[in-house]
Amino acid sequence: MKIALLSRNRNLFSTNRLYNASTKRGHSVDIIDYVRCYINIGENQTSIYYNGQKLSTYDAVIPRIGASQTSYGTAIVRQFEMLGNYCVNKSDAIIASRDKLRSFQILAKYGIDMPITGYASHTMDIHDVIEKVGRTPLIMKLLQGTQGNGMVLAETMKAAESVMNAFKQVDADILVQEFIKESSGVDIRVIVVGNRVVSAMQRVAPEGEFRSNVHRGAATKHIDLTLEEEAIAIKSTKLLGLSIAGVDMMRSKRGPLVLEVNSSPGLQGIELLTGADVAGEIINFIEKDCNR
Repeated sequence: MKIALLSRNRNLFSTNRLYNASTKRGHSVDIIDYVRCYINIGENQTSIYYNGQKLSTYDAVIPRIGASQTSYGTAIVRQFEMLGNYCVNKSDAIIASRDKLRSFQILAKYGIDMPITGYASHTMDIHDVIEKVGRTPLIMKLLQGTQGNGMVLAETMKAAESVMNAFKQVDADILVQEFIKESSGVDIRVIVVGNRVVSAMQRVAPEGEFRSNVHRGAATKHIDLTLEEEAIAIKSTKLLGLSIAGVDMMRSKRGPLVLEVNSSPGLQGIELLTGADVAGEIINFIEKDCNR
């Protein structure tokens, strides 16, 4: 196969692993910085160019679109789709997963449980939104935040109102979310490829930190998922239209709760911890799915 691997940095661990897993199986791989791509659209002719060269057709496209480049990156992915290329994660699915509110709306519609979440625009509704979510402490989360950035723990109602008002002053969209005390600082990252879970790990935040992101110093541990957790992770991935995803979950008194579905999950932490060949699983899936 001829594969286009869309990545801003060829030196990233995940990019390298996917490249090596592909070439090991005899595939030809072009690593393409999608931000340097541009599109030429005209009557009966649409092309994608990179470094001044028109890109040819690929058997498979693997999008690794960064959160800060979602709009431009998904436009490039969409153009690959328009040209008939197989994309393992489609542009609409990437957009749906990146929009936290939209993804919560989709998941909730089909019975996926998550922390109770509130969202409002007008400052007059802030107090009522907070009360509907529940008692403090509460999680205040920017819609556009990643890796724990744009997330605040409000210990009191007054603090929650202050945070909401502050973010509204700069016209930022924010979610108010239930705080799950029994799992504070602990969550689970599940890697789904196709119709199955290929690896999972638990992330534990350092003492005094409620965010369990590895980038913020969280420790990783082996974990055995329940059948219910596996089923929820797979269903969440499919509901958002993704083929490959990192599903973040939390164990609570009322059962597993989905926190987020990531369309470009990092491979370094989970592969080094578990020894799983996640990159190989992804390429194996692509070989079967694009032929199908």
